[in-house]
Amino acid sequence: MQIYDIKDPSQIKKLSMKQLDELAQDIRLFLIQTISKTGGHLSSNLGIVETTIAMHYVFSSPKDKMIFDVGHQSYVHKILTGRSTQFGTLRKLNGLSGYQKRSESPHDCWEAGHSSTSLSAALGYAIARDVQNEDYEVIAVIGDGALAGGMSLEALNDIGAQKRKMIIIFNDNAMSISKNRGGVEKRITSIRSSHLYRSVKNDIKVTLPHNKMGDETLKVFSTIRDRIKSGLIDAPLFQEFNLDYLGPVDGHNIPALIKVFEAAKEHDGPIVVHVRTKKGKGYRYAEQDKIGQWHGVSPFNIKTGQPLMKLPVNEKTWSSIISDALIDLAKSNKDIVAITPAMAQGSKLLKFAKLYPQRFFDCGIAEEHAITMAGAMALGGLRPFVSVYSSFLQRAYDQMNHDLGRMDLPVVVGIDRAGLVGDDGETHQGVFDISFLRSIPNLILSQPKDAQEAYDLLYTAFSTRHPFCIRYPRGQAVVNDNMEFHLIPVGSWQRFDIGSDPKAIIISYGPDVDRIIHTIQENNLSMIVVNARFFKPIDQEMCKELFALNLPIYVYETDVRIGGLSSAILEFKNGIEENIHILGIGDHYVQHGPIRSLRKKEHIDLESLFEEIENHDQK
Repeated sequence: MQIYDIKDPSQIKKLSMKQLDELAQDIRLFLIQTISKTGGHLSSNLGIVETTIAMHYVFSSPKDKMIFDVGHQSYVHKILTGRSTQFGTLRKLNGLSGYQKRSESPHDCWEAGHSSTSLSAALGYAIARDVQNEDYEVIAVIGDGALAGGMSLEALNDIGAQKRKMIIIFNDNAMSISKNRGGVEKRITSIRSSHLYRSVKNDIKVTLPHNKMGDETLKVFSTIRDRIKSGLIDAPLFQEFNLDYLGPVDGHNIPALIKVFEAAKEHDGPIVVHVRTKKGKGYRYAEQDKIGQWHGVSPFNIKTGQPLMKLPVNEKTWSSIISDALIDLAKSNKDIVAITPAMAQGSKLLKFAKLYPQRFFDCGIAEEHAITMAGAMALGGLRPFVSVYSSFLQRAYDQMNHDLGRMDLPVVVGIDRAGLVGDDGETHQGVFDISFLRSIPNLILSQPKDAQEAYDLLYTAFSTRHPFCIRYPRGQAVVNDNMEFHLIPVGSWQRFDIGSDPKAIIISYGPDVDRIIHTIQENNLSMIVVNARFFKPIDQEMCKELFALNLPIYVYETDVRIGGLSSAILEFKNGIEENIHILGIGDHYVQHGPIRSLRKKEHIDLESLFEEIENHDQK
């Protein structure tokens, strides 16, 4: 069967085991070829090909509910549910999402983009099914990294208590994004050794004679097997949650997977099926990856594994700029420590970890824990830096509020991937952090416009004794040799007067400030541009000066308007919007697509800004 011929997953139920194996190899090749052109999540999808095929062979989607934790490993599911012809549009504007998406297909019953939600969602479906006396299976696929997340453990506790029929496929590849860490990982490691249990009974059955003595001997060895089961399988993790267990089973052996899934389907109550897979299977660069480099990729050369786009020699990613500045500061301040919730590779903290292994802490997929731990570290005399993606920081709002803000603790939080991130869509757009952080007392919130200001803000952050957040976008910036540190007065903005007779004032932040200045100069315009590098506190003295000029003011923000920079300015102006014009993202979620296209769609591109100014001048 050709991949493009698959319109519905029921078609694969007619295939032989050999044909299913051939289909798996075809899908793996298809994924490598497609993702090399579009970018996307490669390793996780290569690792779950056979498991997904076996799921659709045994279960019947969309009647049966298949929930993939995070959802970035659902590409094979998309192929088997008739979406292969759309893969050329993967993560493009109005194209195929990189995650499960309910509007795409009835086979996508749940949406996620962050880890550890699948088990709660699965239990919710199981409750709805039972309350309404319906009949369908609920299957949640969760990886070993996501299983350690706090929300997963809360759900396991409730699932074990309610004992409703559902299947948890535990996808164990010894990796999440970066290598897993922690106590749950140690327990999972002991579960992996349970091949002893699986082999005992089968080996004895083959060698023992089929008579009374053989039956008695088998009973004795079965008792031994059950003790092994108790000690190695149930006790370390799942028995504590009152869950039954099957496995581990080879996640790349389709016949074995089908047998185990069929057994799980007949089971009454919740059951865990432990599947062992190899992340990145079938592509050697991804198979050899130990740090998560091939988790999410940009377009690449299949033969060499090298990205098709390379940064200019004078540019670095914002993550690298912040990491380099942190390393420079840590050389002279031994109290500085770095913390990441499972994003060491993405946040470019691996170099810090190598230089200062005793001062680096990867706490796994646990944003809430990371923030509270950092707060106590600060009380203990350390100076913590926590690097976390904007969309993941949402999960730690309570900790930012109660633990850092309320106790006014000197923790520096690097908010990576702030603003529009593009391809990953609604769940990853980092456009909400300004709004939800501005309401927290004692907290300082900032964003640099360039690499030098990033160095200066980080230096300033460690020079204060308050919670200090520095947000920075996905992408890169120009770096200079031998950058030095300078203290920036907290809450101060920068004013740039361009031309002799300014007609308008533009207030913005981040890399857009220099882009705006360049556009004004290139077109021989006369305006005042303000670098609003602090969202909290804002520069009230400069605001008074700007209001007094009685010029039209344009607040150009590339995040949500509600609660953002414009809100801060209007609050100071007592809500009077006269003479103030706001460009920003409205009250909705932003879909996936290239950042340039999304900016144009949301009317927050520079063309829209200057059109707004021109239209106002003509009135």
